[in-house]
Amino acid sequence: MKILVCGKGGCGKSVISALIAKELAGRGKKVLVVDADESNFGIHRNLGVKQPKDFMEWLGGKSGVREKLFKAIQSEWKEEARMLDELSLDELPEEFVERNDGIAVIAIGKIHEFGEGCACPMGVVTREFLQALRLEDDEFVVVDTDAGIEHFGRSVEAGCDVIVAIVEPSYESIKLAEKIADMGRKLGKRVTTVANKVNDETKGLINADAYVPLSKEIYQACFLGEEVPLIEEAKELVNLIANSEVRR
Repeated sequence: MKILVCGKGGCGKSVISALIAKELAGRGKKVLVVDADESNFGIHRNLGVKQPKDFMEWLGGKSGVREKLFKAIQSEWKEEARMLDELSLDELPEEFVERNDGIAVIAIGKIHEFGEGCACPMGVVTREFLQALRLEDDEFVVVDTDAGIEHFGRSVEAGCDVIVAIVEPSYESIKLAEKIADMGRKLGKRVTTVANKVNDETKGLINADAYVPLSKEIYQACFLGEEVPLIEEAKELVNLIANSEVRR
């Protein structure tokens, strides 16, 4: 199963991605976490690993990706012009993978320097990677996406099975999560909505499939850049994702 975690900036996508991955790994599943956010440098710390090397360097970096993209467009995206051949979790280049407690982590690419260009090549690599990746039974991919819905415009969601829309207690986050859920269902994807950072007062104000409480322990771990602790609510969350259905 390929799971995409989406939502407004700051709503907790990285933390929820880490909790999903840790719970799956604790159940003996083989898990890959894909950091697809070019601006966020935090999820590797949430999982207790060092920052992975940019995976897009395996494809020649930004210039190499642009060249492959140009050829693919010219050939009208015929199969022989795809950016990546099919690959499995065991075939990932180890120099771009960091591991901890049964979880593998890769980062598609980051913005490192002033003036190096936009993040569009990272979006293309994410889309192509998800479509090329083949999974066996009991293998899971969790994708921490960039904030907002630009990745929908890049068709990243075409390669996923489940979309997890994260919403925090704010008007903007609620409206964006509704938009994400609507777009996902129109794509025929399974959608689970998760209300994050809620307390007794705000929980009743958000219509969601699952609720993750405002946690002092998680807040402290994120503030210090440490690995987030696995909390009880992650079990229900993973159960909901595994059993979610396509809803029109």
